[in-house]
Amino acid sequence: MWSTKRTISAGDTVIIWITRDSIEPLVVTPDAVLHNKFGVYPHNDLIGLPYGAKVQSKLGGRGFVYVLRPTPELWTLALPHRTQILYLADISFVVNWLNIGKGKRVVEAGTGSGSFSHSVARSIGDMGKLFTFEFHEQRAMKAKDEFAAHGLDGIVRLQHRNVCKDGFGEDIGDSIDAVFLDLPAPWEAIPHAKKVLRKDAVARICCFSPCIEQVIRTVTALNDAGFTEITMYETLLRPIDVSSVPKLPSIEDATERLKQAEIKREDKRQKQIKANREKEARDKAKKEKDAGAVAGEKRKHPDGESTTDLNKAEGSLPVVGDTEEGVEPKRVRTEPDQDLATDDIMHVDPSLSSNPAHVPDPVPITLPVISSTSLGSNNKSGTPSSSSPGPGGPKMSVSKALSEVRGHTSYLTFACLIPYEYALKNGNASSAAASRSSADGSDGNASAGGELGNGKTPASTTPAIPASSNTEDAEPERKAD
Repeated sequence: MWSTKRTISAGDTVIIWITRDSIEPLVVTPDAVLHNKFGVYPHNDLIGLPYGAKVQSKLGGRGFVYVLRPTPELWTLALPHRTQILYLADISFVVNWLNIGKGKRVVEAGTGSGSFSHSVARSIGDMGKLFTFEFHEQRAMKAKDEFAAHGLDGIVRLQHRNVCKDGFGEDIGDSIDAVFLDLPAPWEAIPHAKKVLRKDAVARICCFSPCIEQVIRTVTALNDAGFTEITMYETLLRPIDVSSVPKLPSIEDATERLKQAEIKREDKRQKQIKANREKEARDKAKKEKDAGAVAGEKRKHPDGESTTDLNKAEGSLPVVGDTEEGVEPKRVRTEPDQDLATDDIMHVDPSLSSNPAHVPDPVPITLPVISSTSLGSNNKSGTPSSSSPGPGGPKMSVSKALSEVRGHTSYLTFACLIPYEYALKNGNASSAAASRSSADGSDGNASAGGELGNGKTPASTTPAIPASSNTEDAEPERKAD
């Protein structure tokens, strides 16, 4: 197809890899210069380099590009779009289901941008033949020039033709192994496709449609034409994100961390209870002191001083009641009740105990959250480490399916055509009867195609041949091109 030499020569087509999302084709031309946002790259510097080389930008630029050898996969990502194209997920599925391999003869209706054509050309090799048709003349001419520039003249034969009205031509005959229809109305081309399919082996067909209504009409036409094994698929891509995260701890580590957290929680609770009791005792003593001071102001000391002033001078506690000579004054009880219920005590922050007028909010107590990224291995003392593991710690790979689904909203309808002679030769009488009834113009829907329009095939009409079996051993000599 493309150049098979190890190094790049003038006139070769190469693929310039700029970024993961920016890939473009380039024809190496002497004295030409490639300019992009990452730098300047003269074509003369590319000549003589091996494919896959990394090229640095000239004129002080820091950017670089990779020069790659073209492949059908890279060409699909880099080709200039003239129409909607098929991508690798659909192409690989179609090529496998149609059993396209070395030496096969394939018909493609709807060349478009040539994405599918390049993959088929590589699959069939120099001994195969691809007949591709395009009804748009300008697109057909551009595709023809590309095939010639890529060295596919001997494999691909392109024609500007409307196959829905004019068919595939008389020169092809009935030697085609597989037909691929990428048309707005593929049901109109199905009768013409049946004429060019082989009559001495199992032939296959695939119709690419972006709308389910098109699929229904296509299945109806396939049933009417006597095709069997009608099946429809939708191909989508779901990316999977794989990342490395710190290794999760064992059950013993997690249990130990929970125990340590519970111990800290209980210590904090006991400290709060103690602080609340001390504050209550101070508040009670202050109230009793204030009450004794008020009562002492009403009665004076024999020397003319008030009881409160005397107490302040002597540093004694306030006295409640009358004081008499020889009688020790009664001291106020300052110890809190020992049977005070702990459930009735409000949790108070000790830092706020100096302000009795302020009623603090209860202090919330929360357990630490254990996450996979914050759990470390045990330390030497046997207790889990609170610090997260470093970059060199044990890690494990975790995969997660992303919600994003990539792919085009399109449907692939497949079917097989089993000729009467081939089915009779292989001893499948039911398939032979179905093929005969279809050839005679009888009701092929009930015998060969199953239920009309639903793509189902009766078990009795399906030949005992695997879908991917290779029938080349039993094939006669092919007709010359």
